[in-house]
Amino acid sequence: MKKLLFALVLLLAVSTVYSQSFNYPSARKTDVVDDYFGVKVEDPYRWMEDLNSPELKDWVTQENQLTFSFLDKIPYREKIRQRLNEVWNYPKYTAPFKAGKYYFFYKNDGLQNQSILYYQKGIDGTPEVFLDPNTFSDNGTVALSMISGSFDGKYMVYGVSKAGSDWTEFYVMDIAAKTKLIDHLQWIKFSGVSWYGSGFYYNRYEAPEDGKEMSDKNQSPKVYFHTIGTEQSSDKLFYEDKENPDMSFGVYVTRDERFMFLTKSKKGTDGNELYFKDLKAAANQYRPIAAGFDYEFNTIGNEGDYIYIMTNKNAPRNKIVKFNIKNDEITDVIPEKFDVLENASISHSKILIQYMKDVTDRIYTYGLNGNILEEYPLPTLGTVTGFWADKDEDEIYFSFTSILYPATIMKFDIVNNKLSIYRKSEIKFDPNNYETKQVFYTSKDSTKIPMFIVHKKGITLDGNNPTLLYGYGGFNINMKPSFNTSNIILLENGGVYAVANLRGGGEYGEEWHKAGTKLNKQNVFDDFISAAEYLIKNGYTNPEKLAIEGGSNGGLLIGAVINQRPYLFSVAFPAVGVMDMLRFHKFTIGWAWVSDYGSSDDKEGFDNLIKFSPYHNINPELNYPATLITTSDHDDRVVPSHSFKYAARLQELYKGNNPVMIRIETNAGHGSGRPTKMIIDAQTDKWSFMFYNMGISPSY
Repeated sequence: MKKLLFALVLLLAVSTVYSQSFNYPSARKTDVVDDYFGVKVEDPYRWMEDLNSPELKDWVTQENQLTFSFLDKIPYREKIRQRLNEVWNYPKYTAPFKAGKYYFFYKNDGLQNQSILYYQKGIDGTPEVFLDPNTFSDNGTVALSMISGSFDGKYMVYGVSKAGSDWTEFYVMDIAAKTKLIDHLQWIKFSGVSWYGSGFYYNRYEAPEDGKEMSDKNQSPKVYFHTIGTEQSSDKLFYEDKENPDMSFGVYVTRDERFMFLTKSKKGTDGNELYFKDLKAAANQYRPIAAGFDYEFNTIGNEGDYIYIMTNKNAPRNKIVKFNIKNDEITDVIPEKFDVLENASISHSKILIQYMKDVTDRIYTYGLNGNILEEYPLPTLGTVTGFWADKDEDEIYFSFTSILYPATIMKFDIVNNKLSIYRKSEIKFDPNNYETKQVFYTSKDSTKIPMFIVHKKGITLDGNNPTLLYGYGGFNINMKPSFNTSNIILLENGGVYAVANLRGGGEYGEEWHKAGTKLNKQNVFDDFISAAEYLIKNGYTNPEKLAIEGGSNGGLLIGAVINQRPYLFSVAFPAVGVMDMLRFHKFTIGWAWVSDYGSSDDKEGFDNLIKFSPYHNINPELNYPATLITTSDHDDRVVPSHSFKYAARLQELYKGNNPVMIRIETNAGHGSGRPTKMIIDAQTDKWSFMFYNMGISPSY
């Protein structure tokens, strides 16, 4: 009786929400018009690109007030938050890695905002705290973004990111003494460290203009060498290219310090050039291994006079070749196969190989002559992370997961060819109550697209199940199956979770990737729409119970498909999305995305981008789904102006009754480094918004 009464109250509340009109904050419009090859394009919210504007800050405050006042009225929101805290509260570990005689790993006791970095002498040693990022700030918004131990195990470089920004500061610790040295390096983005001799190589940018740290275009990166125990002002410039500001570089040295490599990447391309130095040779000059930017070349190790490389040249699904430094000859070692070669490394004269078959991983060892030695069975069909070894490393630890298989740490004994489970997850979740299936549905052009679907066992396929469909489709990134604690909320309430493996990703190699880029970008949207249609046709859900979600490039996906097929979905979650496709390349690292999107700077690119740019294709005649846009004030990858302009325009033009909200996180960035509390709060609001706008009462 109580449940029936609650359901009646909920339905009354929902009908009230649907019948009301929202008083969205006023957003000033301007008469900015751009001329693209004779086509006039309005941009009335251009002023929102000034992130320091007091007017914009007032608008952000008002939008958040509206959004949170709406969310505060959802009757079961706190119950969802409570349940998420319950399921989240278990110890989480990362796979340990070795630096000298020490092993390092991260651990989170359960609800700590940031995971703590531990170390121990030997794999069976007693763990001690090495760095606790929870002490870096009061609210957990300062995070460890990277760590790298020196080859000799004396030093540890660690990177710190504030408020989720991609900007990183490097510091150095003496491992044995556990003391912080004077080293402090700033204005670093998208850089690791490459150890060599008394220090390391790294990439940095010039300091941006004050007030434009979050939006200025990141150009002209430089490679520096830093000597341990010195100030950054003493670092030596190693490499730059003043004539090509949109070129990026990498310098790294092999573990045995025999070879130094230089890689170059160029705006608008997916490939790279690769050069090497033989540091033991008298003639110490760079020599080319691969020129041009048509293909990828990534070194995986070296043995004697051979450098082993993974490449997609004449092999869209990748292969292993070796380069002879004596005669510059390149020969195949492991030819291209049907499965996609994802990862490879060399240790103990073996090649550790990771293949992807229909979006799930397999691991093997091969000989240096290319003959297969052994395949190692994994717990189930799923995803491997970190199956990589340094030269002559005896054992490695890596992570394995699947949609219903929480992250498990595996140990691989390279010397004795043994695979075992090192640490199981302690989450209180019984996967036996649920099932995962992989289906292959047909897209608009008859291409078969894989999709993972998970739900409770015995679910009734009556077309009435709340469903969340997730997609990405870009940048050669694979949407492989992995465990997401938050999804427990949906699954235990009879919901369906689906992940579509759209073109634009790398699930079937470079051809699959290219089929979803530039002039082929519409394929990505068609693939996603067809996934939704499959779920509806096969009885999983219906348009009134179907929500869609995507972040970053996936945010573009959501914005595009609700313009093209709004009646197919009831709820939409475009997160940190690239929404203005005509100006994305003008901010931070956006210029690097031209390889996937093309550019409005040329006519062909403009003619294509204007067709699907979410900001430019909002139709006031359409009834859009309930939409919760999300972004963050410190997102310096996809600047929040994308979401601000899109939200303002959608709120201006949409005439229906569904809520169009924007949730703007403060002291957060594109996604990485967020404190646990912030993650749980965001997931609470997502599920609350979804259930409420579907008229569903969760069982809490």
